[in-house]
Amino acid sequence: MTDPHLAEVISERRQLINLAYRLLGSLAEAEDVAQETYTRWYALSEQQREAIASPGAWMTTVASRICLDLLGSARARREHYVGDWIPEPVPGGWLDGTGSAPADPADRVTLDESISMAFLVVLDSMTPAERVSFVLHDIFRYTFAEIADVVGRTPAACRQLASSARRRIDTSRDPSIAERADLVRGFKQAWESRDIEALVGLLDPQAIATADGGGLALAFLEPISGAEDIAGAWMEIAARGPAVTLRECSVNGQPGLVGELDGAIVSVYAFDVADGRISRIWAVRNPEKLRPWSAR
Repeated sequence: MTDPHLAEVISERRQLINLAYRLLGSLAEAEDVAQETYTRWYALSEQQREAIASPGAWMTTVASRICLDLLGSARARREHYVGDWIPEPVPGGWLDGTGSAPADPADRVTLDESISMAFLVVLDSMTPAERVSFVLHDIFRYTFAEIADVVGRTPAACRQLASSARRRIDTSRDPSIAERADLVRGFKQAWESRDIEALVGLLDPQAIATADGGGLALAFLEPISGAEDIAGAWMEIAARGPAVTLRECSVNGQPGLVGELDGAIVSVYAFDVADGRISRIWAVRNPEKLRPWSAR
């Protein structure tokens, strides 16, 4: 018998992936979470499904619980990860911001802001319960009573968790996309021309660069700190091996770069900007995390 909720259930897929990606920092895992949620929905009897007033809300709750379990084991799994773990980058437009969240209130994080690499890195520093409470409330506008059903704590406890998470988020005004794009373009040009002085001038003196090769691609294993050391490292990258073609693109909704070799994308670079200079660089080279880019 055809599921009477089929259209509504199918329409929830993007919402589930949007949510799970922000909770896990991995598009591949987010897609697995969506699939597992569907599996659990169709494991219910017809009578059980009929008794659910809002299939969408049910699926969001189930997906959030799956993510909470995965987050709880993530740190243990990453003990075996080679080098630093960086959230999986996504091309601009891959997650188009659709979902249940309205455009206001203005003091909350928007869906667009919540996929920036800088934001995802901060989320990754939170406890699983903090992350789930904050994302569900501040981004997807769920009530603390609804979140309590996911996290298994009281609404008051969930409010405290979200508040604790919120204090870690930088609420200062972000530079414009145009300003970010200008800095990334300058970085690209200085790197291509091997102009180390120009590169140092674009970087904050306390800038940090982090790479993620996952043991599957060549990448520095420890973060590099300081403008001069970062510029020197990027000069070494430019000097060794075959020439990589750099292209400007949107990475997690922000100006970034991709590196192509023989027509294949081999690296994705995300940036953060502060006080008119580049303050963070995230270089993702793990080929397993570049799957969405090769599928474009």
